[in-house]
Amino acid sequence: MQRKSTKQKLMDVLKKEEKALTLEAIMTHFTISDAAVRKHLHELENQSIVRRNAVKQKLGRPFFTYELTKRGHGMYPNQYEHLPVELLQDLEELQGSQAVDALLKKRMEREKDFYDKAMTAHEEAGRIAEIAELLSEKGYMVELETRHGGEYIMKNFHCPIANLAVNYQQVCHNEQEMYAALFPDFDIVSHQCITDGDSQCKWIFKKKAAPQLMP
Repeated sequence: MQRKSTKQKLMDVLKKEEKALTLEAIMTHFTISDAAVRKHLHELENQSIVRRNAVKQKLGRPFFTYELTKRGHGMYPNQYEHLPVELLQDLEELQGSQAVDALLKKRMEREKDFYDKAMTAHEEAGRIAEIAELLSEKGYMVELETRHGGEYIMKNFHCPIANLAVNYQQVCHNEQEMYAALFPDFDIVSHQCITDGDSQCKWIFKKKAAPQLMP
């Protein structure tokens, strides 16, 4: 068995505890000096793997506790990438493809309601800028370009649900349907897609032509 590094052992110690630990509590697991442990903790803190918390006292200086961050917990093996797809495949086997379509449709409706409530602007440009920001907060890494003539280009350089979309194209179709519902005055077309091997998902929002009045 390969010997664990000091940093990995530090992470394991923090992972097993339900609460943040003081340096003294951490040191009970090590035979190296506390200066060496402090150095490794500082490096893990700089990498956003460990968080240091200052605890105030009524008397004396505050002391510090240490715990894993969300990123630190995420460095341990998990099934986040494969489990959703496996669950959908199980649902399809048990209840058919219509059940999967209905479930993904329900997800799209929930997403649409979320964005609709989160956007506060009334004018089109403001709402499109807001949804680009909201998508970035969800991990889509969005860049928005405004063109003349009421056209917007939204580029997503990351897709946090790509594992779902690759296996179930309904996810992309539902996304387009969601945008159409949120922005009814625009024609919305997908020109590139990460699931097709492109480096980005590229959406074009083009203002619909005003209806011609009958003479």
